[in-house]
Amino acid sequence: MNKPLPDLLPSLRAMANPHRVQIMDWLLDPEAHFPPQRDGDLVDDGVCVGFITEKTGLSQPTVTSHMKALEGAGLVTSKKIKNWVFYKADREALRQISESFGSAAG
Repeated sequence: MNKPLPDLLPSLRAMANPHRVQIMDWLLDPEAHFPPQRDGDLVDDGVCVGFITEKTGLSQPTVTSHMKALEGAGLVTSKKIKNWVFYKADREALRQISESFGSAAG
């Protein structure tokens, strides 16, 4: 069942930031955008916040803030492995957004 468009507002707000959009794009194809990790699989576990920080060129606290916004909107999931947090795109949430807009468009 599709979500009503007003229910998508948190996700749309999270994606209103160009850095977050870029990060989401990278997370949708992590093997193409990040090197192999020592801990955690890029696809199964997600991408280490350290790699995201390095790739964006932003500070670690800024990247953490962006990732928390994406996670709060339900667009990514997080997993802690050792001392690091790994993030991956929530493809089901993205599918629901796509279907909701597809239904709204007719």
